[in-house]
Amino acid sequence: MTDFKKLQNGSDIRGVAIETEGGKPVNLTQNSVVRIGAAFALFAADRANKPASELRIAIGRDSRLSGEQLTVWLADGIASVGANAYDGGLASTPAMFMCCVNELHFDAGIMVTASHLPMERNGMKFFTAIAGGLEKADITAILASAEEAFPIAAQRGQCGTVDVMTPYVNGLKEKILSALGCAKDEKPFSGLKIVVDAGNGAGGFFAERLLEPLGADITGSRFLEPDGRFPNHQPNPENADAMRSICDAVTETGADFGIIFDTDVDRAGAVLPSDGGVIALDRNRLIALMTAILVRQYGPITVVTDSITSTGLTDFINSLGCRHHRFKRGYRNVINEAKRLLALEEAAKNAIFANAIFAMETSGHGALRENYFLDDGAYIIVKLLVALVEARREGKTLNELIANLKEPCESAEARLNVLLDDTADYTAAVLETVKEHFSNLPGFEIVQPNYEGVRVNADETHGNGWFLVRRSLHDPLMPCNIESNSVGGMRLIAAELYNALRAFDKLELDPLKKLM
Repeated sequence: MTDFKKLQNGSDIRGVAIETEGGKPVNLTQNSVVRIGAAFALFAADRANKPASELRIAIGRDSRLSGEQLTVWLADGIASVGANAYDGGLASTPAMFMCCVNELHFDAGIMVTASHLPMERNGMKFFTAIAGGLEKADITAILASAEEAFPIAAQRGQCGTVDVMTPYVNGLKEKILSALGCAKDEKPFSGLKIVVDAGNGAGGFFAERLLEPLGADITGSRFLEPDGRFPNHQPNPENADAMRSICDAVTETGADFGIIFDTDVDRAGAVLPSDGGVIALDRNRLIALMTAILVRQYGPITVVTDSITSTGLTDFINSLGCRHHRFKRGYRNVINEAKRLLALEEAAKNAIFANAIFAMETSGHGALRENYFLDDGAYIIVKLLVALVEARREGKTLNELIANLKEPCESAEARLNVLLDDTADYTAAVLETVKEHFSNLPGFEIVQPNYEGVRVNADETHGNGWFLVRRSLHDPLMPCNIESNSVGGMRLIAAELYNALRAFDKLELDPLKKLM
């Protein structure tokens, strides 16, 4: 029997769908997936306060080899409790939310995806028209329900098909045309060469169904065809090979702009040509550019990010008259914190973090209040493309908007495995020891407030940068992020952090030692 609890990955479901030699056993079995489909249908019916027989649930999938089969099993589970299931085919995760709020008016949507994980993995993301993306507690409840016997409906629900992508793509087109003051038949991207690297995931539509019809030359785009084996590179803006691929595409074609998506298009990165090379818009740069664009639209805003953003990004955001709120890792954490800050502002209880309309994780998950706080990689790219056209109209470049962003001289992440089954107490002791070690150490200052792990600044003599040590959200390890503004500074910071941790024999310190 499947251990349903092990399928939870925060606010998503993740598991093994294809057996591989030497790999983990398959746990997204027919039985488990049918049960998850039924449990979600009952959950959605309860949320919508309507009988399951009146419920319409759309199911989309990315290009993974197991996606089609999992869709069939989910539909079987949904129909078994009397709800109606519609196969949306190849789709993006954002489209599966939008089908609940656009003219399709679905009660709920399921995206079959495991984002950037290896091809044998798969999973599900869930949306409802009322709640939007589900929270961690919702997934826990659905999986608990899936373990129990569920009532089989006297009359099975209907199963059909639906086109979820056309309304979604049309919505993006309307956004672009409206923002640029163009008529429906105009082509605002005429004269622009824009290349897309979809990594054989679900993002090829952006080039073929959006950019090209709006006049862009997409010649030189890469890996637009869906292929769940991912034969060229991992579809992931955080992956070095993937970013190298889109950088090469921009360089080789002389493109004006390059775009890369993850498998299900809820994350994105971009590339701009620069004097003698390219600028990769990922991590801090992408957040900085989005902030520079949004401040022109909204005035001063609060930018909510995850915990590993650079000090230079904070300085840049502040220089625009905005405020940086560095929170926790996890895209749901970042988005929910922005919503919380907005609610406090509206209740007149928080004037400090005003106008928190933008949340972004360094992984490429970005969300805007104007777009339902949906983490939508394609929507983020639309905002950048509109700004690109506007800059060209003014005889300027996007590069100029982030010219004052100070990048670290050195940066690295050391991922320290914890060699225990139960890591909670041990990792808590690690963090407390780090805090004690650096509290009164000359040249170092513990950053406050801090919402995750322990973050410490180092002065110019002791490394000229900062480090953050924290617990992983899902794995038995402790990531350590280190950045320095000086050559050799990272080595000094890593060495002092090693001194603080050397007594912990269940913490693998070799990745940290390699930075010393």
